[in-house]
Amino acid sequence: MIKVETDPNSGFCGGVIRAITTAEDFLSKGGGKLWSLGAIVHNESELARLEKRGLAMTDKDSLGSLAPGSTVLIRAHGEPPATYRRLNELGIKVIDCTCPVVLRLQARVEEAAARSQVVIFGKIGHPEVLGLVGRAGGRALVVEDAGALEGLLSSGALDPQKRVELFSQTTMSPEAYAQAAATLRTFAGERLTVHNSICAQVASRHKELAEFAARHNVIVFVSGSSSSNGKVLYQWCRSINPRSFRISGPEELQQEWFKDVASAGVCGATSTPKWLLDNVASAIKNLQ
Repeated sequence: MIKVETDPNSGFCGGVIRAITTAEDFLSKGGGKLWSLGAIVHNESELARLEKRGLAMTDKDSLGSLAPGSTVLIRAHGEPPATYRRLNELGIKVIDCTCPVVLRLQARVEEAAARSQVVIFGKIGHPEVLGLVGRAGGRALVVEDAGALEGLLSSGALDPQKRVELFSQTTMSPEAYAQAAATLRTFAGERLTVHNSICAQVASRHKELAEFAARHNVIVFVSGSSSSNGKVLYQWCRSINPRSFRISGPEELQQEWFKDVASAGVCGATSTPKWLLDNVASAIKNLQ
């Protein structure tokens, strides 16, 4: 019989736990309708669970349709200053669940933008990145990978005489960030300051995940389709164990993945709930 192990280090990061717990507490106390500005977590199964409990989702374009006095939750990703101004103008109450790690990063980016050229290594359009760019007064340049950074350098967007400060979105790959830093250093040399801005919990996940992926014949990685962190960690898993498969729920499991397999590991993104990992592990056992 196949041995199935659920990765003890997978599951929600601290910032997501804080946001979801805050939302659940508000709803359980009958505080009225609660709106999440954007998806509170990038996992469709968890969003469906929270929706049943009464959490609704809105977006920036729809804020004007909310009644004054409505309550909006700012998720762990954070928001740019313009969003807070808009909410205040509309008379909307705010529950701010921006992750403390992101809050500190926002402050550092704002300070850096006042003295240097700022480059952010992150996903273009990602809510956390939008918040960081907003705190930089819109002056930060965003690149997603070393190739995009090389294109940015060749375009002349950076002044070769001015200081440059590099930050990373908190959930990016430490290895990819180090590569981007090395590329940028060839341009800026001693004028470059590289900030350690990847969340420590995310950074440690790479080492832990590598060890977990290496000790199983098959890896089943569980994450939502829109999870940026999920995409990064899944590719990392595959680089360690080519027999890694990404799914969003147990209904996507395929029995042939486990033929002649002694052990299977179930792991996931920082946006994947523990209950979903456990459901997938149980489903694998029931395939026998």
